[in-house]
Amino acid sequence: MKKRILIAPLNWGLGHATRCIPIINALIDYGFEPVLASDGNALLLLQKEFPNLSSIELPSYNITYAKSGKLFKLKLLKDSPKLIKAIKSEKKVLKEVIENNNISGVISDNRLGIYSKKIPSVFITHQLNVLSGNTTWLSTKMHQKFIHKFDICWVPDIEDSTNLSGKLGHADSLKISKKYIGPLSRFKRESLNIVNDILVILSGPEPQRTLLEEKLLVELKNYNGKIIFVKGVLEKKQARKRIGNMVIYNFMTSELLEKTINESALVIARSGYTTIMDLAKLNKKAFFIPTPGQFEQEYLAKRLTRLNLVPSCSQNDFTIEKLKKTDHFKGLESFDNCEDFKDLFSLFERE
Repeated sequence: MKKRILIAPLNWGLGHATRCIPIINALIDYGFEPVLASDGNALLLLQKEFPNLSSIELPSYNITYAKSGKLFKLKLLKDSPKLIKAIKSEKKVLKEVIENNNISGVISDNRLGIYSKKIPSVFITHQLNVLSGNTTWLSTKMHQKFIHKFDICWVPDIEDSTNLSGKLGHADSLKISKKYIGPLSRFKRESLNIVNDILVILSGPEPQRTLLEEKLLVELKNYNGKIIFVKGVLEKKQARKRIGNMVIYNFMTSELLEKTINESALVIARSGYTTIMDLAKLNKKAFFIPTPGQFEQEYLAKRLTRLNLVPSCSQNDFTIEKLKKTDHFKGLESFDNCEDFKDLFSLFERE
């Protein structure tokens, strides 16, 4: 009988869910039976990718962003009681799920309550340090306190100084069991002819996703070139329409998105870490617009700009003229993936 492993990504944008896809595929390859667990769009995406796998809906964190980036931290602070309540709820649900579904192990991607003392529990994060401005020390300490409850932390990056996450994923003082498993991406690089000048990929919680969508539609409407625009809105059916020089999708399946990125000269996106891993895997040029007030994305964007890899700017400052900067940047490059899934999954083989 196959061992059943619960894999539970956080529903905060689509990045946590999409970077779990290679892990789910590896679990299947190594003879395990993955059970999907999340909520909202993250769960819907995984259900579309793996229609034959069992899935369970978890309590929602109900994470939204403030309309103003300056209010981002205040909004999260205000929502913290709701977040703590959701974590307690998912712990209660997990206990029932383990008992009723014969679960042999859990893999949580940033869901803080998905761990058990009875079975091996893995936490996936690239944020060993959680940036929050002048309260970084506190947010980091709180996050690390949760990580300590798991058997091991998998960091989707490499340990060397040449890495993707910078100080986010590298904390010398952290005294927990951790393993660098290499960047995670569901995509494969292919040498396809470039047919799209620009690919826009949107994601992330509202209302910032919509605010960026509206700004980019205005800025790019007079662009003289072929644009594919993926809104990042998961719905029951894929929708496609043409407006002027743009072909607009509500969402794309992994297969179509992989092909479209490979066929595109430039990608405009948020500087979310999963997006960075994907574009590095495909060796792409990009332009990043971090979510206003989200310290992690702002740090990653500035770091990659400083390293002369990807230009970036704030959401308010973006204009189509800024895309000319990409000619002077190298673009992202892939690392040799160092994940050894057989070794990682040995944790679930113990009795």
